Amino acid sequence: MKKQGKLIVHTGSMFSGKTTSLWRELYRMRIANYKIAAFKPAIDNRDDDKKIVSHDNLELDAIKVENLNDVLDYATKHELDAIGIDEVQFFPNDPTEVIDIFNELMAKNITIVVSGLDMDYKTRPFEIIKEIMPIADELTKHHAICASCGEDAWASYRKSTDESRIQIGSKDKYEPLCRECYNQMMSERENTKNQISLEELGE
Repeated sequence: MKKQGKLIVHTGSMFSGKTTSLWRELYRMRIANYKIAAFKPAIDNRDDDKKIVSHDNLELDAIKVENLNDVLDYATKHELDAIGIDEVQFFPNDPTEVIDIFNELMAKNITIVVSGLDMDYKTRPFEIIKEIMPIADELTKHHAICASCGEDAWASYRKSTDESRIQIGSKDKYEPLCRECYNQMMSERENTKNQISLEELGE
């Protein structure tokens, strides 16, 4: 298993197995005696601060960092062979800076395994994922199961009406939907919103 100096990207909707795949990649590298470390964004407060936890409860020791510059510093200082980065879309770095950081890591022969959402709840691409996908050595788009019809899910549907782009949550706040079910749910939500607005105007 020779994966030195590569970028491996796992992306897709929520509940699609991205973090599980990250866990699996790093587990195999650990067996191959790679010196590894995993990182998670400081904004992610869903689970133990010192662990990455997949939706099927696989756990991975992790270091919480504010930005990807911290990852570069740590990996260089500790002479790592490979790193895992979960929820990469939540880091505040500019996408151009992310590419520079990743290229510097790979130039040091460090393999990077990344997991992250490809789109937000409005199906707008996350900029970091959009920019790193073309430079990936290995790229996997994962699919969850649509919570409504059972087809392959395409999007992460937010159950609440909160319109902030970033809202940390799990099954309490999101569910995976296929394109048809997602579009139907969003259309119904918009119709309800418009109806409420008309009723308020009529008061």
